[in-house]
Amino acid sequence: MPSKRKDVVATSKNGFGVDGDAELRTGWRNLLAFWVLGLCNNYGYVVMLSAAHDILSEEISDESCAAVNETIRTCNTVSTGAILLADILPSVIIKLTAPFLPFFVHLRMATCVLFSAAGFLLVSLSNTKWLAIMGVVVTSLSSGLGEVTLLSYSHRYTKNVISTWSSGTGGAGIIGALSYAGLRFFLSSADALLLMLVVPVIQALVFWLVMTHPEPTLTLVTDNGGVGSQEQIIEAPKMTLGQKLRLVPKLSKYMVPLGLVYLFEYFINQGLYELIEFREISLTHCDQYRWLQVDYQIGVFISRSSVNFISIKKIWIMSVLQLLNVILLTFETIYYYIPNIWIVFGLVLWEGLLGGAAYVNTFYRMTKEIPWEQREASLGIASMADSIGIALAGWASMPVHNAICQLPLPKRLGS
Repeated sequence: MPSKRKDVVATSKNGFGVDGDAELRTGWRNLLAFWVLGLCNNYGYVVMLSAAHDILSEEISDESCAAVNETIRTCNTVSTGAILLADILPSVIIKLTAPFLPFFVHLRMATCVLFSAAGFLLVSLSNTKWLAIMGVVVTSLSSGLGEVTLLSYSHRYTKNVISTWSSGTGGAGIIGALSYAGLRFFLSSADALLLMLVVPVIQALVFWLVMTHPEPTLTLVTDNGGVGSQEQIIEAPKMTLGQKLRLVPKLSKYMVPLGLVYLFEYFINQGLYELIEFREISLTHCDQYRWLQVDYQIGVFISRSSVNFISIKKIWIMSVLQLLNVILLTFETIYYYIPNIWIVFGLVLWEGLLGGAAYVNTFYRMTKEIPWEQREASLGIASMADSIGIALAGWASMPVHNAICQLPLPKRLGS
């Protein structure tokens, strides 16, 4: 057998692999690379949502955040759902088209890096809202293309990279939201965003210098001889556009529950957070918004890192629980019936746990249940579900924001 084939084995557990020595040499690098790439890919997206209240404020200053009217609600003229739409619609368009386009992974990742850097620059240097929103759009294009590309690319590696990728995206949430909220204590919004240009640099270094890139012809092997046996190498068949489109109905059992979870949670994040206000506490309204984003991302990070310990098959349960969160927090924005902000922080942490668990368990199940030759296309197609749910949440949150802002300011229970 040629030396090239001696390194390839198949196991009944994961469908393909490398010999033990090669896996030890490269396995840790790829697991680490997928974690860091997940972080870098979602970092800009998270930061833009954390900065949404600042981007839309007429005056971005601690004084304007601290100023409150005793008789009316504190509302931006435009809902942060507008920033959510700018941050997700371009990503949806990318995810709807990219799975059906040629898979030039290096070209795609170079585009992601450049767009990520351009997004930070546009938002930080803008002096008008439309230019800042354009920066959010460019960031969204980078994030959407990166997710659909790297999820599809993960099929060339052990299924454990899905776990580290998901953990990295969860890490992006907490690190992105926390770094923005923390830096705003010391820097202006513009300076904080300029400092974040280091993220696309790290993304490029990790993809081209840390990650190992397997040869395409080594990506699929048969499984005739059981665990640990050497097998014949078979090149992965290319799927036509029609074959990919026929996969969509079969993937609905994964996509529909995931899409609903994200519809509900982003309706909360960008439709309700900014309408929750506790007065006469040390945090300003702007601070409360930022730290609710941090709290949510902590929950996402914990649950996206949990799949190797807790695996959940019934994703639909999490969509029902997330709907319950929508109801509880919608009534809070209308009636101010929750007497303490720490109760809200608890609900938001729970919301993040549900969303992160739905994401990682959906894609983890797919790596175990979908035939290997369909996995690359299926993972890319399924990544549309959360983005479509988020986009619908952005549209729904704006009229709800406007309607609640017209209501009289209630007296908080217990005040």
